Amino acid sequence: MSASPQDHTPGLGRTRHRHRSTTISEQFHAFDAQHPRVYRTLERLVAQRLAAGAQRIGTKALFEALRWRLPHGVEGLNNNFTALYARRLLTDHPEWASAIEVRRRRSA
Repeated sequence: MSASPQDHTPGLGRTRHRHRSTTISEQFHAFDAQHPRVYRTLERLVAQRLAAGAQRIGTKALFEALRWRLPHGVEGLNNNFTALYARRLLTDHPEWASAIEVRRRRSA
């Protein structure tokens, strides 16, 4: 099988599919281990919003705030990780359950 033109274009082809064999959970755990400040910043953001009177907090909105707060962003911060971070926040802070909604998981 010959290489397609996209195989040699940055961001396309083979490099684009490098995570196919790993699950989102595996990608999340690897990312989280490499970037512990992301979780710590998310914790601070939730605590700040609750202290300011927020009743509900959306994890996707937290991700956008996080992208603005970190000076150079965080390469690899994937919106697919929002639910996994929400679950981790609730595991560590069950008192936040009324503010952070999570849905039933479809896959592991």
